[in-house]
Amino acid sequence: MTPRFALSQPWPSTAIGASATCRPILGIAVLPRGVNMPQSKFTPAQAEELAAAFAQEGVDYLFIGKSGAILLGYPETTQDVDIFLPRSRENAERVLRALRAIGFELEAAATMSILSGSEIVLLKSGPFALALIHAPDGIESFAAAKSRSVLEAGRFPVASLDDIIASKRATGREKDLSDVRRLEQFKEEYLRRKGS
Repeated sequence: MTPRFALSQPWPSTAIGASATCRPILGIAVLPRGVNMPQSKFTPAQAEELAAAFAQEGVDYLFIGKSGAILLGYPETTQDVDIFLPRSRENAERVLRALRAIGFELEAAATMSILSGSEIVLLKSGPFALALIHAPDGIESFAAAKSRSVLEAGRFPVASLDDIIASKRATGREKDLSDVRRLEQFKEEYLRRKGS
């Protein structure tokens, strides 16, 4: 459970002229009873919970991004779960039911963004941080990505490593390009393991 308050911590680094220390300050986050902050990093339990809810509702989806790679054995961490969805009103309605069932509080704007197939919808109003992606960079279509996907552990539909890498490369962001190098190294190991 995420604590509802904590003492502040000193900054790990400071700019020239800034003090390297700070006074401890009690910060209180007031959340409704029974509502916890999303966990700060992706865990397999989140994938299990999401996969079960999506299976119950018949959602068509793929894990993508670092969370997808982690499900394939990639030894890194990430802050959220990335899900690739087809643009489909029927599938979007199933997504909404599944997310509500596991505790996501969906405001009208988020609901409309999901129903309309917005390029990316970031959700932080639930048990974990979630990015719903309808048009990831570097991937031509959901159908094409699905045809190349793998079903990891018999229950996690995951975009191929090639698609995960292509998507990260296509963003052009420095952070993602750094991930690409490590993902390409992991892909070699992954293919070796799968081949043996």
